[in-house]
Amino acid sequence: MSFLDHIATCNTYRAEDYRPLRLGATRIGWVRHDNAAMLQRFPEVFAVSEREVALIAGGGFAGLSAAVDGVIETLVAEGRIDKWRHEDFAVRPRWGEAPLFKLDRGAVAFFGIRSYGVHLNGVRRDGAGRDDGALRLWIGRRAADKKVAPNKLDNMVAGGIGHGHGLVETLIKEAGEEAALPPALMAGAVPVGALTYRMATSLGMREDVLFVFDLDVPADFIPRNTDGEIAEFHLMPAREIVARVRGSEDFKFNVNLVIIDFALRYGLITPDDEPDYVAIVTGLRQPLD
Repeated sequence: MSFLDHIATCNTYRAEDYRPLRLGATRIGWVRHDNAAMLQRFPEVFAVSEREVALIAGGGFAGLSAAVDGVIETLVAEGRIDKWRHEDFAVRPRWGEAPLFKLDRGAVAFFGIRSYGVHLNGVRRDGAGRDDGALRLWIGRRAADKKVAPNKLDNMVAGGIGHGHGLVETLIKEAGEEAALPPALMAGAVPVGALTYRMATSLGMREDVLFVFDLDVPADFIPRNTDGEIAEFHLMPAREIVARVRGSEDFKFNVNLVIIDFALRYGLITPDDEPDYVAIVTGLRQPLD
């Protein structure tokens, strides 16, 4: 196991396995070939060729959302997609653009739609220096009934950005639900970048953008989960966490990337002691277009 192994795990996408999903001239997703074959049954919604899948339904945002959802409902009834229900993601090829339509979160990977999420590092500094053993992070263990990565270790706060919710709004909402972080304390959260990857899954492909934040938490704060998604929290030395990432698969797959990024920024991985340093730095931010 190595840092590069974790990056490779999140970047198993192979272009030859997919066709672009387009709305007009805009690519909005990646459809695996077997999934494209299923969509041939819905000619009023999708035009499928050997080179691409085109979304041809009309009606603007509402019409497109309804048409795609009708297809999803059929695939759910056939057991091909596990619909999450009441948790929609916006379809927008680039951050900051207006959404073209929305779809159930459970179908995002089937269509290879780009999704956006937030991750928050809960940082405790009990000393003046970065490298004196006093730098620690709050780490959560995911609940056993989570659909994705049950029982795996996780950041203090993480979640997808749903349709109709902004980035900061989502961060504050998830922080309250997952760790009982009050909005006043969350005002100190600092955006520190974004991570990107394309990952093949059993359903299709994840094309994810993770917006990462750091938050210094006071010594008297103890996170407390309120939505049942985190089973327990532990305050762990940062160096111990980085070593655990390097030597195990204990963390959720994309959380490894967030911790590696943290380690690079705080000098816990350096060019002098890591021969793969440049590959690690560049591997955390794969070009998506």
